Amino acid sequence: MSDFVKSKGSWILRNIGHFNDVQPLKQSEREYVSGESFRYLGKQYRLRVEQTTEEETVKYFRGFIYLYVKVTDNAIRKAKLLDEWYREKAQKTYKESLEKMYPLVQKYGVQKPIVDVRLMKARWGSALTDKNTIMLNTELIKAPKYCIDYVVLHELIHFKYNDHSESFYQMLYSLMPDWEKRKAILDEEIVKDL
Repeated sequence: MSDFVKSKGSWILRNIGHFNDVQPLKQSEREYVSGESFRYLGKQYRLRVEQTTEEETVKYFRGFIYLYVKVTDNAIRKAKLLDEWYREKAQKTYKESLEKMYPLVQKYGVQKPIVDVRLMKARWGSALTDKNTIMLNTELIKAPKYCIDYVVLHELIHFKYNDHSESFYQMLYSLMPDWEKRKAILDEEIVKDL
């Protein structure tokens, strides 16, 4: 141990708790190696990296996400493949959720919006009322479907009430009485895994 570390030892020990507090709840940097855990639709899947001479692709079944790549130690390529897979799954799943949730608001004169997918830093979704578009966070695909349905419905209601007024929440409660439980799962379980 260096003299510097020895001389700073008591300060380091005193402050270590402080640094733990300010660290965001984030998984350590991904290496995209077999055994790493990835979340998809609310469940944890283990990654299996397999070498292939065929087309590079991602598949999931029986508790595993299989990443078939030509070069197994290229983390950037593996990350890109997995991100593309998540985005593709997100687009399909979010459209299905819209089909399911839209009939709840249709009778209130809400026009059916289109769904767009984007990586967002601070929110799950956004209603772009002037463009008749719901923007949903790519990361939302890691949440269970009933949480995705909550976010889609939340954004759909913004086409009727473009605020978080009492009327907005009355409508949300009447259409999805358990919305707070769904939101809590998103905020407590899914966020800490991102």
